[in-house]
Amino acid sequence: MRITRSGDWKIPSTRPPNLSAATGSCSLDLVREPAQAAILLHHPLRLKILAALLEPDSATAVARRMKLPRQTVNYHVRELARARLLVRTGRRRCRHLFEQCYVATARGYVLSPELLGKLAADPAQVADTFSANYLLGLASKLQSELARSVQLAAAAGEHLATLSINTELRFTSPEQRAVFTEELQRTLVDVAARHSSPFAKADGSPAEGRPFRLVVGCYPIPPRKDQEPRSHTGNDPGSAS
Repeated sequence: MRITRSGDWKIPSTRPPNLSAATGSCSLDLVREPAQAAILLHHPLRLKILAALLEPDSATAVARRMKLPRQTVNYHVRELARARLLVRTGRRRCRHLFEQCYVATARGYVLSPELLGKLAADPAQVADTFSANYLLGLASKLQSELARSVQLAAAAGEHLATLSINTELRFTSPEQRAVFTEELQRTLVDVAARHSSPFAKADGSPAEGRPFRLVVGCYPIPPRKDQEPRSHTGNDPGSAS
């Protein structure tokens, strides 16, 4: 089980190594602007070029590695830089010329649900709260709210307090899964009651303190892409019961 905390949660935690230290790029970046997303997704080559520039390199070198015309790669690199998805890292000499080098602004990117506007997934629009669609809606809401909180914290020069828990489980029967769910629900209700403050006052107005959202979800882990898909039967503990 991996538990990570940031901001005011000062309990020590194990974090992965900082992969961005060598390149100067952050680990993840959120794409929220429609124009930026349009430039990124306009041509399939742009994703490949961006992936090729996770480490600093020139457009000429990328064109050579991808066996593409230099002019083609140069055009897409300029567009990605214009969208602030690539940044310049300096120039290097190659024979009698100097090449401009670029690097991706992040090691990975997340497309914000806000890009879909009113079509973004909303859990409030899903009647079946036990369905996978409702969980997808919650994930979309989490992504949108967290992105907004990150943006506001950055603008204020603050470090955002967050908590994440990630683990893998295995169930051998629907009955075992149901007992686990009931016990988890009881535990969460008990912990929340003992260690958090009321969310609202008696008149419905916001109570004191900063509000947080806790989302708990569980779903069957899909097989890896290199594995043959397995048939699912009614006896599969991951199927509906």
